[in-house]
Amino acid sequence: MIDLKQLRECEPFNHISEKAADELEALSKTAVYPADTVIFTQKSNPSGFLYFIRKGQVEISAETSEGVEMVVDYRNIGGFFGWSPIFTGETYAAGAKTTEETHCLLIPKEPLLALAQQYPIISNYFNKAIYSQIRKLYREMTEHKSLDPVAQMEAYPFQKRLREMMSRPVKTCRMNTPVQEVALKMTELDIAAIVVCDENGKMTGIVTERDMVRKVLATDTENCLKHYTAKDVMTPNPYFMTPDTYMYEAATFMLRHSIRHLPIIEGSSIAGIVSIQDLMKFRSQKSMLLVGSAKEAETIEELTQIRGEIFKVAKILLAENRSHVETMEILSYIHHSIIRRCFELVMLSMIKEGHKAPPIKYSFIIMGSGGRKEMLLGPDQDNGFIFEDYPEELHEEVESFFDPLAERLVTALADVGYPLCNGQVMVNNPSWRGRLSEWKERVSRWIRVPEPQRVRYSSIFFDFMPILGEESLCESLRETVFQEIKANPLFLFQMMELDFKHKVPLNLIGRFITSGEKDHKGKLSLKENGSIFIVDCARMFTLQQGIHAVTTLDRLDVLQEKKLFNRSTIENLKAAFESFTYLRLQNEINLIEQGEYPSHYLDPDTLSEQEADLLKEAFKVTSKLQDSTKRYFSKIIGR
Repeated sequence: MIDLKQLRECEPFNHISEKAADELEALSKTAVYPADTVIFTQKSNPSGFLYFIRKGQVEISAETSEGVEMVVDYRNIGGFFGWSPIFTGETYAAGAKTTEETHCLLIPKEPLLALAQQYPIISNYFNKAIYSQIRKLYREMTEHKSLDPVAQMEAYPFQKRLREMMSRPVKTCRMNTPVQEVALKMTELDIAAIVVCDENGKMTGIVTERDMVRKVLATDTENCLKHYTAKDVMTPNPYFMTPDTYMYEAATFMLRHSIRHLPIIEGSSIAGIVSIQDLMKFRSQKSMLLVGSAKEAETIEELTQIRGEIFKVAKILLAENRSHVETMEILSYIHHSIIRRCFELVMLSMIKEGHKAPPIKYSFIIMGSGGRKEMLLGPDQDNGFIFEDYPEELHEEVESFFDPLAERLVTALADVGYPLCNGQVMVNNPSWRGRLSEWKERVSRWIRVPEPQRVRYSSIFFDFMPILGEESLCESLRETVFQEIKANPLFLFQMMELDFKHKVPLNLIGRFITSGEKDHKGKLSLKENGSIFIVDCARMFTLQQGIHAVTTLDRLDVLQEKKLFNRSTIENLKAAFESFTYLRLQNEINLIEQGEYPSHYLDPDTLSEQEADLLKEAFKVTSKLQDSTKRYFSKIIGR
């Protein structure tokens, strides 16, 4: 008699009652498939069953863009397959074929989903199982990385959590507390912030010294002190974090949002509060970089030294096993601080020399990876100026000031450590500065007449963000971008076609294809052959939807919310993007340690077997995204 695996013995059904599992099995039917039987293909209509392997083995394969099937996984006794249509409503993500005689239990969709409502562990299990092999590989690799003792000591400030430094108990008041009483309480207790709670003790706001100055002292003080309450001056629904948040997650967040005091919430209770000063107490020489020491620099030479320290910070963060995309955002924050201060120093030097800044509003923007907050160790310059629509009579005055400023700025940034852009996408190029109306006309021309070079420019420009100056200029220009793209959908198709002339560097049998170019012979690009496809596709979809999101991961989240991609696909894309980021950052650190300039070109022969497997999975996910994007935009324009 054949010993067949029972459903109640396997995850997740071993966590529900035996009776419920047996009843589900009784509603199911059995099937025996001979070896080499195709149960379904990637293009098949869903059968309405979840397949449980009681005996045998099933090969899971996905079809490439060339129509070639590639094996991506094997499922064995006690395993499941075919769950995507049931739990996501999508079609099959891959095909299934037996490698030997296989006995399956075919579990019908309706009773399975009914049972999943009663036992959420079932749907949770399959939602997690939807994630591809890449997520498993990425997690396993990062979990097994270990720090040496020296790195552990250096990483400690980065590893410190808020529960270790937050102040408690937190001083609170009610919403109806008179503002004069709040001020006296803050003075007596020598505190700079007080949390406002409702009658149930739930946080509703926060009153800080800054609130008191702006909303009380800067107004009719006597009247305010008589009649105002905490509710009138508080910042409602303040940002908060949990006790397990890392110190530098909080520091970066607080600085980005100009927050000086951050409540810490655990469950529904106020667990503590931290100030930016609290975080500063724990900063080491390296951690100072993460909290804006660049803004204290007085010379370009000081900024150059700080720029050189980023490598050490990156090395510590890489070894810390944190999210590598988060590491990239922290590094971007440091780069932004350095670039911003460099601009300020150049501007100050101009003014000290007697140059007079014209009375206009402007925005100094950065583009590309800087605009997405996705800078690593070797970013070049991608920057520009947007001016308000000043009158023509001011044009000569504006040019006579900003032209030399742009030249000095580009040179200073190069001296600090940001190489010149090979494509001359920099403020000293007149094509990358101009009045708002001129920018709108320029962008409209790119979109309406999408010549290859204009499409290349736009792929850099569309990630623009203000790093200093008037943000509203950027907001106005971004609205024009959305309007023009909506009116000219062919542009995104042209952008896609130009981008997809390049393919991921894997051949039909899954081996790496390396470059034959002299400068990169035997190497492949983690950026141009990998991460850039995820970046570009995410950008194209959000532009088409008219939605502004800064980082690639934020854009992927938007695409999931809009149901353009399901959860499993987005998780796979995030894992692939994190994998590219991790391998690229590791490669850049290794190159710097060897005395070379950081590059996104990698020799795949230097990878461990585990890293090579991870990279191959990331490329496969990226290739699938290319196919999906091409189908979507071809359909949009009717091609």
